[in-house]
Amino acid sequence: MFAALPLLALPVLFYNGFALLVGGGLRSGATGPRFAGQLFSVPMASHGQWTVTLSDLFLAGSLVVLFVELLKSTTSRQAAIINHSLSMVLFIVCLVEFLLLPAFATSTFFLLTLMVLLDVLAGFIVTIVASRREIDIH
Repeated sequence: MFAALPLLALPVLFYNGFALLVGGGLRSGATGPRFAGQLFSVPMASHGQWTVTLSDLFLAGSLVVLFVELLKSTTSRQAAIINHSLSMVLFIVCLVEFLLLPAFATSTFFLLTLMVLLDVLAGFIVTIVASRREIDIH
């Protein structure tokens, strides 16, 4: 059952929770600046400073989740079909939040929405290609 749930729902839920609890609510525009605050900096060999924000760490973690989700989409079980459908619903939710709620009108959430869209597209494409191969073999 849990294999059917899209893993990218976890970063979306995290962002929603952050917007509600720390960002001042769904109608507040304070989420973006809270995500953009510097957490730490790393001295580089070039003598520059790499500034790391919460947004950077969040997007890096979301990319790892996207990678795992793409690996999951290569299976052609019934759970994969349900996963693709739920991913489409998740994309619609993300798109509505991005377009209608000020707390989600950030580049961070836009990139997360783009990751969800890529998951939807990749899932359907992988499933179609895999089903074509199964038909050709049989």
